[in-house]
Amino acid sequence: MRAVRFHNARDIQIEEVPAPDSNLAADEVLVRPGACGICGTDLHEYIAGPIVTPETPHVYTGATNPQILGHEFVAVVEAVGSNVSHVKPGDRISAQPLISPRDDYFGRRGQYHLSDKMACVGLSWAWGGMAEQAVLPGYCAQPVPDAVTDDQAAMIEPAAVAMYGVDRGQIGAGSTVLVSGAGPIGALTVICARAAGASLIIVSEPNPNRRRIIQDIDPAVVVVDPAADKAGDFARDLTEDNVGVDVALECVGLEVSLNTCVDAVRRGGKVVQVGLHMKPASIDAMLWALKDISVEATWCYPTYVWPRLAGLIAAGKLPVEKVITGRIDADDVVEKGFEALLDPSGEHLKILVET
Repeated sequence: MRAVRFHNARDIQIEEVPAPDSNLAADEVLVRPGACGICGTDLHEYIAGPIVTPETPHVYTGATNPQILGHEFVAVVEAVGSNVSHVKPGDRISAQPLISPRDDYFGRRGQYHLSDKMACVGLSWAWGGMAEQAVLPGYCAQPVPDAVTDDQAAMIEPAAVAMYGVDRGQIGAGSTVLVSGAGPIGALTVICARAAGASLIIVSEPNPNRRRIIQDIDPAVVVVDPAADKAGDFARDLTEDNVGVDVALECVGLEVSLNTCVDAVRRGGKVVQVGLHMKPASIDAMLWALKDISVEATWCYPTYVWPRLAGLIAAGKLPVEKVITGRIDADDVVEKGFEALLDPSGEHLKILVET
């Protein structure tokens, strides 16, 4: 079968690989992936990997590179193991890609995403969504309602990242919010914050194409070009008594973006770290103290969020499909996918790959 496989930095190949064995374990599900998103984590692997893809056998799954990529995808169930009853052949599912022990410290508490043995479909598992078939643990196959489209189902995983940031910021009705970065996670964070009831959303983004896209997604947002203006000034100008926003969400993973959030948030407010930093950041710890802020760091998401997100999407409350800006065939995944997304002046947020 055809698969997109990561070998090393700048080395992603479209290859023919053996299809999965049809003899499934009791708790496994065989699926045929459809649309699959290229994630920021995939981009990091392409630029500087291996980072999270395993060069030696993964401690829990035993997976090693080359790795079939893809952890944001929709699929159709083709077969199920004897103990799987929540889905059946023909059902559509959204892949919840986190794989971890059920019986370690965090597994016993339902905090599966915090296990130090956690693996991920498409990054540290034998299979991924950028292939014609994949095998998943049963708990990774999350059924979706008929009202959720294939494109929307493929977007549930990145939406889970964004919603976790919104939840950790305790954004609710009337909240004032800054989102730093209008990439795919930043754009989804805007959508989730609006659904949670945010009344003012300011978005700081240097790319003019992304500023245009985010205003198409949510015409009510206030956009700021950080090369020309300070987001913190906008936050103070637009909030009561010029105090700044209640919550600032950092969705880039850069030092300057984190410090922008600290500048823009009000005293006693929250800064939520959603983007992943690839190197240490210098911060003004005294300013954090003077402002008496809370800083919330996030890692992935609680895996139980899938039904909630699917329900919100089905109800029209989370238009996650608006973040999709391109669809390509697997044969074009490097040039029209990875390279296009790495263009600093590019016009894409989320590109879906069809195998």
